[in-house]
Amino acid sequence: MSAAGNDFIVIDNRRARFPARRKSLIRNLCARCAGIGADGILLLCRSQQADFRMRIFNPDGSEPEMCGNGARCIALYARHKRLIAKQFTMETKAGIIKGTINSPDKITLFMGAPQDIRLNLKIKVAGKYINIYTINTGVPHVILYVNNINEIAVEDIGRRIRYLKKFAPAGTNVNFVQLNDNNRIAVRTYERGVEKETLACGTGAVASAIISRLVHRLAGKIMVKTRSKDILKIDTREVTLTGPAREVYKGALVI
Repeated sequence: MSAAGNDFIVIDNRRARFPARRKSLIRNLCARCAGIGADGILLLCRSQQADFRMRIFNPDGSEPEMCGNGARCIALYARHKRLIAKQFTMETKAGIIKGTINSPDKITLFMGAPQDIRLNLKIKVAGKYINIYTINTGVPHVILYVNNINEIAVEDIGRRIRYLKKFAPAGTNVNFVQLNDNNRIAVRTYERGVEKETLACGTGAVASAIISRLVHRLAGKIMVKTRSKDILKIDTREVTLTGPAREVYKGALVI
């Protein structure tokens, strides 16, 4: 499945058959040229607290707390399985997430209040001091504003920031944000666990929008243009993320 360019292998694991402890299997499945290829694996699991539980695994085998684009994918998958109706609740490591599916192109997640907001921090990268902002929208994010988002070395700078001792041991995602007209921003994200730039990051879009409202006085509702060119709609006051999700193909995995 894919959401704004983020692609995932989605597995119905309600019978708990997928060997999630086998990191080598996860790495092989997510490998672009040698496996299926994906930004991560999503497991649909049973939950005692919500309609279902989502587990997420990065291509390196690590398990993050939340993924906004992945959450939309697995919600649509659960709808296809007739596990949920229009409105749903989802258990994640970041807590219970509520959502609404109006259509495959309009899936809204209520992300919950952001945590650990810190403004105007100075860090040293490649011998230069730069100004950053940090926020946790289910997972930790760094926000860095740039003048021209197309000329930024996202993977080089993103990797340097992600592995700074300041963010150890968990590390952080790194978002490069360009302010545009009419309450719009463009975002490119280096994702930990994937260890490269992805075509979109849902929690990163939410993080970038919230910081842009706080720092640059943007309005409450912000349009975020992703690297894939898809637009994610963020309501920074209600803290919602709205965007598309779609099924790309079906297959069978023999382990």
